Amino acid sequence: MAFLKVDELWLLTNQNTMIDDVVELFNMVARRAKNEPFEYIVNKVSFYSEEFYIAKGALIPRPETEILIDEVLKNISNHDAKMTFVEVGVGSGIISIILALKLKNIKIIAVDISEDALKIAKINIGKFNLEDRIELRLGSLLEPIDEHIDYLVSNPPYIENGISLESNLDYEPQNALFGGEVGDEIIQALLDDVLRRKIKFFSCEMGYDQKGKISYYLKDKNYDNLVFYKDLADFDRGFTLRL
Repeated sequence: MAFLKVDELWLLTNQNTMIDDVVELFNMVARRAKNEPFEYIVNKVSFYSEEFYIAKGALIPRPETEILIDEVLKNISNHDAKMTFVEVGVGSGIISIILALKLKNIKIIAVDISEDALKIAKINIGKFNLEDRIELRLGSLLEPIDEHIDYLVSNPPYIENGISLESNLDYEPQNALFGGEVGDEIIQALLDDVLRRKIKFFSCEMGYDQKGKISYYLKDKNYDNLVFYKDLADFDRGFTLRL
């Protein structure tokens, strides 16, 4: 269906129709046979009931990241408020775009260390006509941002270096998956920035086994509250820190 750009009903009612470009079809089948993710082959991915462009160079969005957005929205009492959001690790742009669609008066600065990811995010931002509300910047963590930040959101790399993953993940950008020797180094760096710059809200996705580490890292820090949330499989999946 993806190759022909038709729906299932069309396939059922046109079973005798000949396919012209069989070379491209077999090429797509060969790529999938090598376990390349389907989303990269068709350059499409669904997220939060919207369709986005995706390609190698940006992490394929996962369903559990939709929960991160829900957590952010729960923390904003006034969805019409004017606020400055920052997303670290924008990837394909899906988090910033959905937040901009849901919160009509926010301005978002979206940062990534990958020029390839920023190119993909730019395509998606243009698709939703959000160029005037989402600004892309190349850089690491909060280094390229001097502005006041009301809310920081991130789905950073959080897998421990050297962990063996499924073969299909070899196609995805490794710097968007692995977070360091322990795995939570980038999360800790972001926590330090939040505390230093007194950012009121920070919502972040994390590994299922990192709740204890993050709680311990913050045990002597000055903050208002720390709330963890679970994914649909009942694994710890993220948190919101409030100053």
